[in-house]
Amino acid sequence: MSKFDWHTDTIIRSTPVTASYRNSQNVRRFLKSQCGAGFKFDRPFMQWIKDGTDKTMGDVADEWIKRNM
Repeated sequence: MSKFDWHTDTIIRSTPVTASYRNSQNVRRFLKSQCGAGFKFDRPFMQWIKDGTDKTMGDVADEWIKRNM
């Protein structure tokens, strides 16, 4: 299996966050579609995404909503 390209590959809720994760425009578009137009990255949230625990992009969206709603 080839490495996931965070810039161009299709992101869905079940997409796993991998070691190659990047805060790309593609990721931002996905998260805005899940979290609403008010979505934005902040440092604590970015650190949580990259903390090494298993999570999916659905988990990432749900966590942002939990922190910001």
